[in-house]
Amino acid sequence: MMQWEAELKTIEALFQSMDLEMRFKWGTNIYYHNNEMVVAAGGFKNYFSIWFYKGVFMQDSHEKLINAQEGKTKGLRQWRFTSAAEIDVALIQQYVEEAIAIAKQKRSLPKEEPQTIFIELFNRKLEEDADLNTKFNALTPYKQKEYLQYFKEAKREATQISRIEKAIPLIRIGAGLHDKYKK
Repeated sequence: MMQWEAELKTIEALFQSMDLEMRFKWGTNIYYHNNEMVVAAGGFKNYFSIWFYKGVFMQDSHEKLINAQEGKTKGLRQWRFTSAAEIDVALIQQYVEEAIAIAKQKRSLPKEEPQTIFIELFNRKLEEDADLNTKFNALTPYKQKEYLQYFKEAKREATQISRIEKAIPLIRIGAGLHDKYKK
């Protein structure tokens, strides 16, 4: 039996009783309203949670929502639970109703202006290796950005060097950083 199974069934039963349509995506049930992603739930090792896809717009008057990856996550907000006793069905319903209202408004985050990411160590590699430079510039802008963000996220120079070295063979064959996970 999966950890948090009973708790997640309680939460999903609430979602199913509301004006939401369930679809299976990314290995989980996601609940939509008029083709807008609204909410999902999932279990992890130390907690189970509800995700609000446009949670950034929610009032969160009870201060339940967190940004799970500060600096990375833009609109998604998460409500974490560590026991069944924490499930307040009425309050969850209130939050989901607010999320549905936001979906009805079709609110979205403003588009960010693309920023050039400069990675000194990687740029030196590109200057030293014309073939690598050509292959990297042949990648789609999306794939280039994936690599540059991956390099930039490394806090230590040694980690950045390691990531760059591991990425070079992928770049040479024209593969994106996450292509192996795509079907």
